[in-house]
Amino acid sequence: MELIELKKLRKKLGLTQHDLAVKSNVSQSLIAKIESGNIDPSYSNAKKIIETLQNLNKTSEKIAKNMMQRNIIFLKHDETLKSAISIMRKHNISQMPIKKQDKVIGFISESILIDTLLEGSYSIVADVMEPTPPILPLNANQSAVAGLLKYYPLILIEEKGNMIGIITKSDLLKSIY
Repeated sequence: MELIELKKLRKKLGLTQHDLAVKSNVSQSLIAKIESGNIDPSYSNAKKIIETLQNLNKTSEKIAKNMMQRNIIFLKHDETLKSAISIMRKHNISQMPIKKQDKVIGFISESILIDTLLEGSYSIVADVMEPTPPILPLNANQSAVAGLLKYYPLILIEEKGNMIGIITKSDLLKSIY
């Protein structure tokens, strides 16, 4: 973390300059001078402030357990695309993981279905699915979830080898706002 980010992170955490000063064991005027760019703090003071902000940021961050939906609806690998569309419409969802026996083998999304149907190919979901989505533990932090959701439409959450939750971009947005 850079000192120029100090004010932004402090405000994100809902701290006043005084709060941060007390938690970091430095003066409030030092925080104000650093934020305004009027002073370069000593290494020890900068370290105290940065460590305090990092620790507070970690504890304020949500984890997967608090963002996930527990009701996972899976498609079977041999379901037809028509059936997949029907299930997705019925449950008002945009993407679904796919299982073969008890193992997750991929996922399908509205985008995949649209592309497939526009090409005129009709088949089963296993023929058009994407590879297995990321699988994270219950305690994965919000940053890890957000990073993966930039590249995948869904993330599965597992505990002791069992899929117990799903997180989509919509779930992440709900947890942030």
